[in-house]
Amino acid sequence: MALSMHRDQQMDSSKYVRYTPEQVEALERVYTECPKPSSLRRQQLIRECPILSNIEPKQIKVWFQNRRCREKQRKEASRLQTVNRKLGAMNKLLMEENDRLQKQVSHLVYENGYMRTQLHTASTTTTDTSCESVVVSGQQQQNPTPQHPQRDANSPAGLLAIAEETLAEFLSKATGTAVDWVQMIGMKPGPDSIGIVAVSRNCSGVAARACGLVSLEPTKVAEILKDRPSWFRDCRCLDVLSVIPTGNGGTIELIYMQTYAPTTLASARDFWTLRYTTTLEDGSLVICERSLTSSTGGPAGPPTTCFVRADMLPSGYLIRPCDGGGSIINIVDHIDLNPWSVPEVLRPLYESSRILAQKMTMASLRHIRQIAQETSGEIQYTGGRQPAVLRTFSQRLCRGFNDAVNGFLDDGWSILDSDGVEDITIAINSNPGKFIGSQYSNSLSMLPTFGGVLCAKASMLLQDVPPALLVRFLREHRSEWADYGIDAYSAASLKASPYAVPCARPGGFSGTQVILPLAHTVEHEEFLEVVRLEGHAFSPEDMALSRDMYLLQLCSGLDENAAGACAQLVFAPIDESCADDAPLLPSGFRVIPLDPKSDKPSANRTLDLASTLEGVPGGARPPGEADLNNYNLRSVLTIAFQFTFENHFRDNVAVMARQYVRSVVGSVQRVAMAISPSRMNSHLGPKLPGSPEALTLSRWICRSYRSHIGADLFLLDSQEGNAVLKQLWNHSDAILCCSVKTNISPVFTFGNQAGLDMLETTLVALQDIMLDKVLDEAGRKILLSEFSKIMQQGFAYLPAGICVSSMGRPISYDQAIAWKVLSDDDSSHCLAFMFVNWSFV
Repeated sequence: MALSMHRDQQMDSSKYVRYTPEQVEALERVYTECPKPSSLRRQQLIRECPILSNIEPKQIKVWFQNRRCREKQRKEASRLQTVNRKLGAMNKLLMEENDRLQKQVSHLVYENGYMRTQLHTASTTTTDTSCESVVVSGQQQQNPTPQHPQRDANSPAGLLAIAEETLAEFLSKATGTAVDWVQMIGMKPGPDSIGIVAVSRNCSGVAARACGLVSLEPTKVAEILKDRPSWFRDCRCLDVLSVIPTGNGGTIELIYMQTYAPTTLASARDFWTLRYTTTLEDGSLVICERSLTSSTGGPAGPPTTCFVRADMLPSGYLIRPCDGGGSIINIVDHIDLNPWSVPEVLRPLYESSRILAQKMTMASLRHIRQIAQETSGEIQYTGGRQPAVLRTFSQRLCRGFNDAVNGFLDDGWSILDSDGVEDITIAINSNPGKFIGSQYSNSLSMLPTFGGVLCAKASMLLQDVPPALLVRFLREHRSEWADYGIDAYSAASLKASPYAVPCARPGGFSGTQVILPLAHTVEHEEFLEVVRLEGHAFSPEDMALSRDMYLLQLCSGLDENAAGACAQLVFAPIDESCADDAPLLPSGFRVIPLDPKSDKPSANRTLDLASTLEGVPGGARPPGEADLNNYNLRSVLTIAFQFTFENHFRDNVAVMARQYVRSVVGSVQRVAMAISPSRMNSHLGPKLPGSPEALTLSRWICRSYRSHIGADLFLLDSQEGNAVLKQLWNHSDAILCCSVKTNISPVFTFGNQAGLDMLETTLVALQDIMLDKVLDEAGRKILLSEFSKIMQQGFAYLPAGICVSSMGRPISYDQAIAWKVLSDDDSSHCLAFMFVNWSFV
């Protein structure tokens, strides 16, 4: 009986409750504030709302559960509808692409049959007609060069005729078979992909095409694409010199555009074009563009000074509205960069359609997708920065670096005389307002001693070095090439009274770098970050270098599988506040591939520089790292560093800058040789650091371990002179040594191979890592409590814990043993740590 009554009570409390509109409104208000209220909050709700007094707390709990479930279902339904629209639009693109390919196949079959007939006729009728002439004739028929009569330069009708011809030729490339398109490797269509990307084959100039889907309306897409300087990083300026409305509601614009040269070894390009914007009968929006030349007709363009005139063949954008919102975009970029005007070694840079696809075609599509996701709120940035501000930072860094590399005369740059060696170019600019672009430039120019900005730049050819791998190494291992004193001078020179000009010191990086991410693009092809350089004074004269410094850094092109992608690392000193209008004086590196990727296999490689420079074997590649079997044979590296100077210190700064860039070039060459696939493959077996100091230190480590703990660290299996070092180096547990100095944080000085693998660093870069940066909070507290015991007793056992590598990855270990390493005279030399059974978490 009691059991049945209890069941009836359960049924009464959980039965369906019909809520009144007033009750639903009250619950919805609470749900808006707190979708998952606690038991106390539900009881408080019943007390505060009399209209809910007849409802049990359990029933209110069920209402909130159902409400959250409905919200989740609604979001999932909305997501599936969005994905379905994307798949439908992508399916439409694929059907169009399939139709285009079928037409191309039919055209090729017809040409093949025609050529067979011509060859058969030639072989049966004459004997002196070569097959080569027939092939060449067929190629000429496939890509005829249209000839246009001269038009009246001042006639709108003549310009409209050019515009209509441009529109027809553009559409034949975007949706037809006017160009033989070949899909780029890795560009797979899908709801989350950038789209379908193809490059030209056997056509004049270089061309690339992309088809993609974005969630913006056509008019917004057109507005973004017309603003070319906002997404095309090589665009220096774009001036609309004339706007002519057409009778069909469109517009004709006469445009003069200048683009930067990617390296110091070539001249910049400029374009004189006609841009036609119109709407097709099906509602599609078209923006097409072509160069105006003597063959096409039209007005003559501005004269070129310090630029090489390049030609834009019919190119543009076809923007179609998509069912359910959004747009389908067809992009065609087709240009002739006049490659014969550059040195022969650089011509692949101007003859590569894949490089054009990466720098222009895909860049425009990525920029639109980025803005679309920012508008929809899909991307959230840390630090409260607006997306437009972060994009402006990236644009200013790229523009400042390009200005430094090109050194245009109309920006105020002039070349200083060399010191007899032509490897480094020194340019000065006494007009900072041309490129700094902030209120800071006015305050600088008012200083009586301010002289301007000096740039030291150089370019060199690299062999067998993947650009992405080189730039990643330069980003992650700044100590391999940077000088902390030069960084400190660059940071201080942005203030009113910089200190004295330093001298470049080899290996003078006395701090630790910490990379703080700010933002990244949708496909993670570009990173904006703040780098904190933590300074540490090791002597009284270095006290000025002990403060932290900050760099705003832009890194791009780290995907080793992106064909034709340029890898770049650009940075500029900033203050801690990093204001939106902070002055930027960018410096950095740019590596551009010159040759297509090779299919030759190569052995597994590692980022361990010391293993090659000092003969130390590298560790295993981390899981998930891209396969580097396909690497670029040649690439061109451009380096540019900028410094401010005072009038009376100009020559001193020039000498310092020249020496520093030469040291950076030497460091980069060492790094390039170390990570070169051919160099890596030449090492048939691991070698050990063979310096006498390493042999002595290994003997001290093992002897001190046996003396303090009463057991051998390992049993010697050989009587060779380097047997101790060899076994210590190959020990399975991570063994690391750090300095012991009062009032200075312990810094690592030596590690075996397992120790370097654990910290994901090299022997050289190891000396920039501090012990307290590796241990977590619990580990630091335990070490602090046991430190006196270690110094008095000589050793201590530390419990299992967590530490982090130099790349920020967490590492677990079962136990750590710390002991004091004594020298031959029994004085304390360093501390040794052995992390037992470590592994990445």
